[in-house]
Amino acid sequence: MPTIAMSTMPASVSAQKPILVYTTNYCFYCLRAKRLLSARGYAFTEIDVSDDSVQRAWLVEKTKRRTVPQVFIDGRSVGGYDEIAALDRRGELARMVRGEP
Repeated sequence: MPTIAMSTMPASVSAQKPILVYTTNYCFYCLRAKRLLSARGYAFTEIDVSDDSVQRAWLVEKTKRRTVPQVFIDGRSVGGYDEIAALDRRGELARMVRGEP
């Protein structure tokens, strides 16, 4: 069974779309993704799939990627650290989290 952890953020983020971050406990890019989201003040749920082959298989099927982290915003796969960092640089990450087009 995967380990699930929730970040704690101020109440002001309650209007944000839900963010799920699938990680492993030995992944440097997972740490970077969590730090980026935290630095922007976004609450997220971390799902550690380090020892869960069933959840990892589902993740590969869903995203067509074998790597972690895999980030989902409001149920939509948006990629890993490199992708969310690029979205952040363009200002698109904030819009996605707010649910704007």
